[in-house]
Amino acid sequence: MTRGNLTTLIESPRTRNAILAVIVINAIVLGLETSKTAMSAIGPLLVAIDQICLAIFVVEIGLKLVAYRGRFFLSGWRLFDFIIVGISLVPASEGLSVLRALRILRVLRAVSIIPSLRRVIDGLVSALPGMASVFALMSLLFYIASVMATKLFGAEFEAWFGTIGRSVYSLFQIMTLESWSMGIVRPVMEAYPLAWLFFIPFILVTTFAVVNLIVGLVVNSMQEAHAEESNALTDEYRDAVLTRLAEIDAKLTRLTASGEAKGSGGSPAGGESQGNRQDAI
Repeated sequence: MTRGNLTTLIESPRTRNAILAVIVINAIVLGLETSKTAMSAIGPLLVAIDQICLAIFVVEIGLKLVAYRGRFFLSGWRLFDFIIVGISLVPASEGLSVLRALRILRVLRAVSIIPSLRRVIDGLVSALPGMASVFALMSLLFYIASVMATKLFGAEFEAWFGTIGRSVYSLFQIMTLESWSMGIVRPVMEAYPLAWLFFIPFILVTTFAVVNLIVGLVVNSMQEAHAEESNALTDEYRDAVLTRLAEIDAKLTRLTASGEAKGSGGSPAGGESQGNRQDAI
């Protein structure tokens, strides 16, 4: 089998669907391995299925290495699959039980196969530059608010605002709106009745402004990634149509040239016959 045929086989929808089915089966098996009841009943079978799934992934990666060669490492998604499968091949001893837990990362291979999931990841990655600026702004706001909270409430509420680190953690809890009112703000307001003048603007700025700005950046990046993919498909379809039209035009040109050649070849014979008839008359 040539590399071209091998590449076509690997990229075919049937192969991708088969790999996706193996990923789903492997995810179910890894989940069942966490159940003591399932392991006591069919433990050896689950381990065998897990090893078969891993062997299929290794064979797939090997075929891609043969088909793409050096181009294999030029694709971020193929590198992602290579790392995930490579982690699964690392032997896990009792002291490195975390490596056995990392086997569940194989399920993430579905991201590289399902186009809709790939668009989500592409959107997140393209949003990172803008998100970095937003995170920098949020860090600055948190630092300012933490210094203020430590100076304002640290003496009375040392467990929450005694240091800048504690203030950052408490303000993060407030930003997530997790027990912020009854858990932190209302007790503080019992000692400092005007504390709401600090906490309410902080919540409005961080929770309803900055966090929503991050969401907006991600959504916008996902829309742009989807638009780029749609444009790429449109361009590919247009190129295919133009190529087909060029082939049809070339065939028509050849047919026209062939017809003209036959017509020009028949004219002298016709002229000669007509001359003979005139001579006979």
